[in-house]
Amino acid sequence: GRVICDVHNPDGTPFEGCPRHTLKRAIAHALDRGFDMLVGPEAEFFLFQTRQGEPTTETHDAGGYFDLTPVDRGEDVRRQIVLVLEQMGFEVRAAHHEVAAGQHEIDFRHDPALRTADHVSTFRFVVKNVAQQNGLHATFMPKPIVGVNGSGMHTHQTLLREGANAFFDAGGPWQLSETCLHYIGGLLRHARGMCAITNPLVNSYKRLVPGHEAPTYIVWSERNRSPLVRVPASRGDATQVELRMPDPSCNPYLALAVMLRAGLDGLQQRIDPGPPVNKNIFTMSHRERRHLRIDELPATLSDALDALERDEVMRDTLGEHIFQHFLAAKREEWFGFQKQVSAWELERYLKIY
Repeated sequence: GRVICDVHNPDGTPFEGCPRHTLKRAIAHALDRGFDMLVGPEAEFFLFQTRQGEPTTETHDAGGYFDLTPVDRGEDVRRQIVLVLEQMGFEVRAAHHEVAAGQHEIDFRHDPALRTADHVSTFRFVVKNVAQQNGLHATFMPKPIVGVNGSGMHTHQTLLREGANAFFDAGGPWQLSETCLHYIGGLLRHARGMCAITNPLVNSYKRLVPGHEAPTYIVWSERNRSPLVRVPASRGDATQVELRMPDPSCNPYLALAVMLRAGLDGLQQRIDPGPPVNKNIFTMSHRERRHLRIDELPATLSDALDALERDEVMRDTLGEHIFQHFLAAKREEWFGFQKQVSAWELERYLKIY
């Protein structure tokens, strides 16, 4: 069982620091413009072995993408997680081994934004508890192991207008409506500003590097997994936009709120996302990317916080209370990281300098 709560002030008014209320405000903003948001997240996680009750980064399988038993030794744990989720009302669409050893993904049905955020919060709790019952440690840390893929939370999103998919237009370019293209334009325009919310840890930016399937470039595509935004091939009622940068450490209420408001700003400002880039961006030269005016996501949490601070739409979405407290907390986290001396630095510099 679970109890989902909103936080209120003693006088009954919504507490402005409540993330669930922040998402409700964004949903109301969309409804005022005639839109409902459906969301389907794909949350990835690692299962690690424990030693004397403490987590390690040792995986208990050597499986790869969509591997099955006996190579995928996490299948039984995944099945247990799915059964618990289904008992709690989830409609699980897929559960499979991901690219890295010990990495897994479970996807559930597209639902209205608030229900989806509630589901993500519940999902993380269930995954960790079932893993613990099996003597394992589950982590949603974005990049726990050097040199392998990190864990993302690709977020598929659709706007409905009067119950119909507002992203599909049979006669439009790429069979996409103006609404869809402007929504993509909004996601691209505000990508740097919302990155600190969708990717909120120092470690998040160890995942957002070329070569490991995570996006680093602010463009969109239909047939390409290297850009920030991808439009999957399905059309009609299944037309959707996939934002590929979020990771599963984010606060789902705040993350969905900033995505929705970014897309809606694209509609209001009629932002043109430009043509899709279907070439692999990771193989382009720096000069090619500059010629196509392809910008990059922030390289560190500090850069992301600077971008958030400059984005007035994101500030309005979060509200002054969350905006100021989030920046303060994350600046402190960044300064704490900066003061540390890592094993990489010792290995690289200690003997030489």
